[in-house]
Amino acid sequence: MALRNIFKEGEPILRRTAREVTDIDDRVKTLLDDMKETMIKADGVGLAAPQVGVSKRIVIIKPDPDEDEIVEMINPVVSEKSGVQVGVEGCLSVDSSKNCKVARPMRLKIDYTDRNGTAHSEYALGFKARVICHETDHLDGILFIDKEYRGK
Repeated sequence: MALRNIFKEGEPILRRTAREVTDIDDRVKTLLDDMKETMIKADGVGLAAPQVGVSKRIVIIKPDPDEDEIVEMINPVVSEKSGVQVGVEGCLSVDSSKNCKVARPMRLKIDYTDRNGTAHSEYALGFKARVICHETDHLDGILFIDKEYRGK
């Protein structure tokens, strides 16, 4: 495993649509391992491959900041959304002075593949749903600051 540089706002890769993963090979597994190490070192709760300079549809999330579990998602797709939650978000790729409120679904269904090629389909609520949305937005070149909530 190796630490990777986290790309910052202004880097073109953060505004591109990432490419689908067609083969889960050793390079993808190494990337997942490196992303995990990088996210932990940066004290994050999620990281998308474009944030470390790789245009692949891969994210990792820490669904509970107080637990050690990390979920790896390859080619994630949010297939259902319901409800609304509004909360302050930050990002490892954006200066912390730009943290802002963002409206996200309260509940969602996510479909993805893990590092072993196993397909998953699961529901996420609350914080986990927020992190999944934030990270999957990165795969479409969207930063949370693009979605600043200006309501009450």
